[in-house]
Order: sequence, then structure tokens, then C-alpha cells
Amino acid sequence: MKLSESEKIELRKIYLLSQFEMAWIWRFSPGHPWFDSTLPYFKHFNRRFKRLGGMTTEISKQIGW
Repeated sequence: MKLSESEKIELRKIYLLSQFEMAWIWRFSPGHPWFDSTLPYFKHFNRRFKRLGGMTTEISKQIGW
């Protein structure tokens, strides 16, 4: 699957996020396009977030609700 330039830009944004930033987006932006499984972003976001350690109790407490 060939990515468009705008898709490549979005993927770069994903790969520049820290674990904390990803956790915040995960918690507070459920309708974000990165979580649309019909787009290429979700698998990249999910894979990177898991590699960084995902949502930990410490991060969850820092973020809050």
C-alpha cells in the first residue's frame, strides 16, 4: 500500500510522540483519526505505543481523567 504525502506526515507525527503524549491522546481523543482502523495510522500508533510500554499505572495517574 502506497502512502500519500499527507499520510506520511501523519505517520511521522506518530513516531515523534513520547509514551506520555501517546497515552494522553489514547485517553482523551477516542475519535481521533489515528484510531480509525480503516486508515493506516492505527496499526502504527498501536505498535509504537506498545513498544514504548503502553499505558502504565504511573502515566495513567499523571494524566488523570
